[in-house]
Amino acid sequence: MSEHRVGIIMNGVTGRMGTNQHLIRSILAIRDQGGVKLLNGDTIMPIPTLMGRNEAKLKALCTMHNVENYGTNLDELLADDQQQIYFDAQVTGRRHQDVKKAIEAGKHVYCEKPTGVNTAEALDLFHLAESNGVKHGVVQDKLWLPGLLKIKRLIEAGFFGKILSVRGEFGYWVFEGHSVPAQRPSWNYRKEDDGGIIVDMLCHWRYVLDNLFGEVKAVSCLGATHIPERIDEQGKAYQATADDAAYATFELADNVIAHFNSSWTVRVRRDDLLSLQVDGTKGSAVAGLRECYTQHYGNTPKPVWNPDVAQPIDFFDGWSKVPEQEVFENAFKVEWELFLKHVVLDEPFRWGLLEGAKGVQLAEKGIESWEKRAWVDVEPLL
Repeated sequence: MSEHRVGIIMNGVTGRMGTNQHLIRSILAIRDQGGVKLLNGDTIMPIPTLMGRNEAKLKALCTMHNVENYGTNLDELLADDQQQIYFDAQVTGRRHQDVKKAIEAGKHVYCEKPTGVNTAEALDLFHLAESNGVKHGVVQDKLWLPGLLKIKRLIEAGFFGKILSVRGEFGYWVFEGHSVPAQRPSWNYRKEDDGGIIVDMLCHWRYVLDNLFGEVKAVSCLGATHIPERIDEQGKAYQATADDAAYATFELADNVIAHFNSSWTVRVRRDDLLSLQVDGTKGSAVAGLRECYTQHYGNTPKPVWNPDVAQPIDFFDGWSKVPEQEVFENAFKVEWELFLKHVVLDEPFRWGLLEGAKGVQLAEKGIESWEKRAWVDVEPLL
């Protein structure tokens, strides 16, 4: 038995997502469990080096979480042969230049979404990685959420029959900051800083739709900036120049229709922050982040429209909770383990930079649709 030590440059882990999901709940969780266990008894042990521009924050993270190494000079870290993987969770505008550097330095790359500020940038990284022979991956975390995994199992079992439509509701109220502090960073609401919910969420919906329900063929999207002024981290008012809500309809392969409302200006009265309903000829399911409920054809009620009497049907009856049939780990951690096995063992990993580019493409097409007030086709990238 042997231990495969894999050095990882983790750039941008001082941000909320980088710290919580990628550093603490993924890489450090893998480290603390003794590495990724392989079938032959070997292990893969990730060795993180934290990278960023704020040395004080990096030192504090290292001290808090027993991480030995950090750096503020990316060129120096990329020159270190002990570093095999470069991970990027920076703001979108810095991603292309630094991921490109890492690829040219011969590092395998794994990065957050969007993988570029436009499709051309995202595709450039894919072609560059392919031509340099490095392995590459993009975070597609929602594919490993327990609720969506349960939907996937239902699809595999033929529960739905012919899938007809998919409806997603995502979002919550992000406070403006005037009286209650905002719970998202201010750059999210500035177009000039690559903010906006269309850019953020349509990248997610692309891989969810493509992987579970069918390839996206066309999009109709309406964006909105419902809250025009917000308060930033320094307590100063600023104009929100990016969209904070998006209402998008997608045409998928095999005539499946999907609609997703994405909003940071909505108050939640549903099962979870993300709710996904799938309707098919034989049954329906509603999933949140973790739970999933189904209603089969045989349990479907037969309502009659009559607004003059109280509704006699409790529409929550007749739905069954999908039982826990497997152990679900943190979605980010699951994909990290798959990517580490891809790097060390060359195991298949299909969520690479081309998939990331598809997400950026759909976001661009969504914005184009909004600007044109029209349906826009989504052509194959290759």
